[in-house]
Amino acid sequence: MEKINSSQRSYLKSQAHHLNPVIIIGKNGLNDGAIDLINKALNKRELIKIKFKEFKDEKNALSEEITIKTNSILVGTIGHTLIIYKQNIDAEKRQINIK
Repeated sequence: MEKINSSQRSYLKSQAHHLNPVIIIGKNGLNDGAIDLINKALNKRELIKIKFKEFKDEKNALSEEITIKTNSILVGTIGHTLIIYKQNIDAEKRQINIK
């Protein structure tokens, strides 16, 4: 899944509303360990939130870097929180079905 349309984006935002941030980008920034944790969280949950406690001025560039390195889709940003989605490769393990 490369891109999503506006109705799919809206649906994913509504699904992410109740979620707490899984990853927090702090003083260490976006390192290999953070990317690894993001990939693990995406494989398990498909839809996650990432909170920027530091590097708030660079969040747009970092958000793009995260989506490229994790091969995920940017759903949106709310304040200093990023919402990303990556569909599980295994159809049986998919938790979110978007059409």
